[in-house]
Formats: sequence, structure tokens, C-alpha cells
Amino acid sequence: MKNNKIAVLIPCYNECKTIEKVVQDFKRVLPESVIYVYDNNSRDNSVELAEKAGAVVCHEYRQGKGNVIRSMLRQIDAECYLMIDGDDTYPAEYGKEMCELILTKQADMVIGDRLSSTYFTENKRPFHNTGNRLVRLLINKLFHNDIKDIMTGYRAFSYEFAKGFPVLSRGFEIETEMTIHAVDKNFRIIEIPIDYRDRPEGSVSKLNTMSDGYKVIKTIAVLFKEYRPSVFFNISSIFILAISLLLGAPVVIEYLTIGLVPRFPSLVASGVFLTISILLWIAGIILQVISKKHKQIYELYLNLLRMKNEKTPE
Repeated sequence: MKNNKIAVLIPCYNECKTIEKVVQDFKRVLPESVIYVYDNNSRDNSVELAEKAGAVVCHEYRQGKGNVIRSMLRQIDAECYLMIDGDDTYPAEYGKEMCELILTKQADMVIGDRLSSTYFTENKRPFHNTGNRLVRLLINKLFHNDIKDIMTGYRAFSYEFAKGFPVLSRGFEIETEMTIHAVDKNFRIIEIPIDYRDRPEGSVSKLNTMSDGYKVIKTIAVLFKEYRPSVFFNISSIFILAISLLLGAPVVIEYLTIGLVPRFPSLVASGVFLTISILLWIAGIILQVISKKHKQIYELYLNLLRMKNEKTPE
């Protein structure tokens, strides 16, 4: 699609209660923007209401928020992308400041931080508060950062981030993947505390606390292995080594004491675990070298994206 200065991206699945208001709010706050509503097989009249409010409606038939975001970023060119959920839980008023930080090159990603504001008091869904805290703790500890809100759906990002972000997730784990990618690739991240309001009556969340929570935790583990393989495989190697020592130490003590090996199967098992431990350690070293080379190639790719963006006519 044609190049825009600001593209407002709204994933939509059965949001007839709120989508019209969300589009109208952003047309008021960001009149210079083009608002895209990507419908994800809605069974209500969300599409008609979005079109009536003045949005450009597109369709993504593969179910899942990750699939929607993938299509948005592939198909739309803009200097600044503002991603917002269609459930009217995020006030549009923060959008202008978030876009300004991107357009003035102060940030590659701006995160609308709910958790430092009203989220814990407004959100009424069971276990969501605990889940957000757990995800925040895991990512900040594993990736050595201090992001306040990992899973917010209110974000702004630059052309380089949008076109350089390889979307692998299919569902709600997309925000977690997006945050880890930005941290790992050293993008400039700014967080802005925003007010959060719970869904209006009659609007139902599509997020399943247990199944989607499991997918998020799984995504964190997979990305930790891929982005920090040395640490991941070293931890695994130490764990297996501990098992090897537990099995092998008594055998060695007995041999030193009586000169015999009465528990030969334990000795064999200890040797097998020791071999696995060494292989995991070696795998971590090799994969860390590959990961570093990938980061170098990615930096060159970003340079090409920046050059392309600068040459693109207004």
C-alpha cells in the first residue's frame, strides 16, 4: 500500500461494541493519519461500522493476532506505525505523543505502559494481573532489561522496526515476541505511562488466560534459546552435569575405598550424562557465534532499510 506519514493499525475480531468509537477517536486525535482496520473473520458487523467511521478495512483470513500484525507490517508503508487494539481500552490522546517520538527519531519503539498506571485496578479478568507480572519478571531477568509493560497492545514503531521485524507468532504472544526482538536488537525503546480502562459492558476479551498464557511462556523460552543460546545451553549443561555427578560420585568413592565398581550401570549412566553435558556446552558456544553473526547481518540489513526509506519520495 502507498506510503503514509502515520498509519494507525487496528486488529479487529468481533469488536462491534467499540470499533466505531476507536476509529473516530483516532481520526480526531491524528487527523493526518490513515487508519487501517484489519478484520480477522469477524462474525458481527465490525467491518461495516469501521468503514462507516472512515477506516480503510482490510482482511486477514488466517486466525490470530500475530497473523494480522504480520500482514499489516508487510502490506503497509509508513514513517510511523501506531498499533492499537480495537476494544477501546486505550485512550487515543496518547497517540500523538507516541508518534511524535517516532517521527523525531527519538525512539524506534514507544510502548504504552499500562502497568505503571491504572491497569491493576481497572482490569477485572482473573489471573491477568499475575500473568503480566510474571511475564515482565521473566523477560527483564532473562534479557537484562527493565521494561515495565511487556504485553501492551498500544505501541508506536518506526519504518525500520516494522519492516525488519520477523513475525513468527500467530496469536496473542506477538507483543512478547515484539518486545524481546526490540530488546535483543538494541532498538531505542521509550515507555510512556498511559491510562487503561476495562472493556465496556458487552465487549468480550478474546484472550484465553490459560492457553494463551502458556503460549506466551513458551515463546519466552524459545526466544531465550534463540537469542541467548550460550546462557541457555550453559544452564542446561550445568543441570545435566549435576545429574552426572550425583550418579558418578558414589561410584568413584566406592572405587577409591574398595578398589571395585559394584554399581557399573550407574557409572555408565554418569558417563552418558557427562557426554551430553559437554555436547550442550559446545552447542552453546557454536550457536552463540552464529547468533552474533546474525546480529551483524541484521545491522547491515537495517542500514539498507534506512537508505531505502530516505530515498523514498514523499
